[in-house]
Amino acid sequence: MAQFIDKTIIMTENTKKRGVLFDLDGVLLDSEGQYSIFWGEMEKEYPTGVPDFAAYIKGFHLTRILGYFADEAVRTEIMERLLEFERSMRYVFFPGALDFVKQLRNAGVPMAIVTSSDRKKMQALYSQYPEFPTLFDQIVTGDMVTRAKPDPDCFLMGAKQIGVDIKDCIVFEDSRNGLIAARASGATVIGIASTLSAETVTPLSDLTVNAVSELTLEQLGISSQV
Repeated sequence: MAQFIDKTIIMTENTKKRGVLFDLDGVLLDSEGQYSIFWGEMEKEYPTGVPDFAAYIKGFHLTRILGYFADEAVRTEIMERLLEFERSMRYVFFPGALDFVKQLRNAGVPMAIVTSSDRKKMQALYSQYPEFPTLFDQIVTGDMVTRAKPDPDCFLMGAKQIGVDIKDCIVFEDSRNGLIAARASGATVIGIASTLSAETVTPLSDLTVNAVSELTLEQLGISSQV
């Protein structure tokens, strides 16, 4: 069940314009478990010395992740294996996630995806779900920003691209690095306790829930009418 942590309405009716910025993996896509297995296997083959490596790197851009592997040949091999992994993996959305996005779209809410994934991964996703990019006004990928999460640049870019002040944006995030970035951006932060525990997510969030589908537009201060 959803864990509403001492808060109910996130945005007030006084807000002139609202925007929504979604992280992708662990928020809309139920994919973090697959990535944990992949990076766990890579770390086992090529030890980095970082404890719980697969969990530690969640939310990092690929360039930063590869930096933990010192040998250039190893980095090249891992990148090639990751590309093949993402081409062949099955992308599964959390129950109700796309319906929630469509409700926001029907209400006329400006929206963007803000993800650490690169464009090649996104193309693999689009091949399975051709309608996906049409649901959002903008899609910000990790290779579009210089400073990745936990730096807030990606969310600031997303807000700018949808034409909404970041202070009037709601960010949905699940990873620690993403939550830190969202908090630093000045947005309202809704933490999704799918990858991490609610106890870990809550201190970095304005509200903690288990899934986006547990929220209503009214709780976000958004009218269901365009």
